[in-house]
Amino acid sequence: MASLLRRILSPPPVVAVVPLAGLIAPRAGFGRMTLNVETVGPTLARAFRARRLAEVALIINSPGGSATQSDLIAQRVRQHAAEEGVKVTAFVEDVAASGGYWLACAADEILCRETSILGSIGVISASFGFARLLGRIGVERRLYTAGERKSLLDPFLPAREEDIARLKSVQADLHERFKAWVRERRGGKLRGEEALLFSGEVWTGAKAVALGLADGIGEVRSTMRARHGEEVRFAVYGTGRRPWWTRLLPSPEGIVGAATAALEERAAYARFGL
Repeated sequence: MASLLRRILSPPPVVAVVPLAGLIAPRAGFGRMTLNVETVGPTLARAFRARRLAEVALIINSPGGSATQSDLIAQRVRQHAAEEGVKVTAFVEDVAASGGYWLACAADEILCRETSILGSIGVISASFGFARLLGRIGVERRLYTAGERKSLLDPFLPAREEDIARLKSVQADLHERFKAWVRERRGGKLRGEEALLFSGEVWTGAKAVALGLADGIGEVRSTMRARHGEEVRFAVYGTGRRPWWTRLLPSPEGIVGAATAALEERAAYARFGL
């Protein structure tokens, strides 16, 4: 009775838990978890409005994706944190690589497991070339543009050196933005040569901590109980999947599109041995 009365008169603090799992992409996949500011934004708003909020925990498990969506989500986290005056801690599970690490840097503190994969501070583009295949099957590619630079690395035409140079220039600009964000959020904690840290390499948790890419080893429940007491409450705010019945309907992407998207997601995790 005394314990119940104490909880009523002095309710325990709340930690808002926001899982950020999956690829980061401009639009949601049908029945798949996809992170973008449209799907994550409302979830973050609810989490930061939680009553008796003591801290926000981001549970990150993402191999990356869109640089723009990574930036938008990260900025939204910082805006809410500044408005509410609440600390944000990122807990990395399997992987926070590329855009996933961009999200982790939105937190004031990054904790991970010894087996987590972190880093991949770089930019990657991948495609296929079908020019020879078209020739073999007797198909002629016809492309007309207004503007000599309108077409870039058309997969049905042979790659041109000038197109590759243009792509690398764009990648370099994005890489500089990524590096600037990591310096802004982790600058005083980074240890090691930037040439290595920003090379696109990935590290396991303990090594990431040694390099200053993460602050320590930990997981959400024990860490938050140590900080806010054994009676701390956890309120989970998940972006969630689409309703189960939508996964029984034909995908708006089409069979080929859905299969391709699934393969891309599988390939993104496979790069890190997952």
